Amino acid sequence: QVQLVESGGGLVQAGGSLRLSCASSGRTLSRYAMGWFRQVPGTEREFVASLSWSGGSTYYADSVKGRVTISRDNAKNTVYLQMNSLKPEDTAVYYCAAGEKYAVGTEAYEFDYWGQGIQVTVSS
Repeated sequence: QVQLVESGGGLVQAGGSLRLSCASSGRTLSRYAMGWFRQVPGTEREFVASLSWSGGSTYYADSVKGRVTISRDNAKNTVYLQMNSLKPEDTAVYYCAAGEKYAVGTEAYEFDYWGQGIQVTVSS
């Protein structure tokens, strides 16, 4: 079982930056495709970024492309989401996810394990 814990969220002004972290206390994350999703209450969970298990491929939603970078530090068993030039529309609960069925994913069903989510609020 993979247990994921997000950290690094909070309140930031528009134009600012945040780095979200996703750590696992269980299995090594280097074996999994990793992803970040976000959700606003009353809407569906939205893909943000993903990283293949090999680390060789990354994918980003058009809404965040150029402002967000997903990366992993295998030594720390942690995956990061660096978010720059934040906008009020980036406000959401952000979820970390790990998948073992596919080399990489952009859809929620392609991931097997989820963190509890962390709030990111961008003020205008």
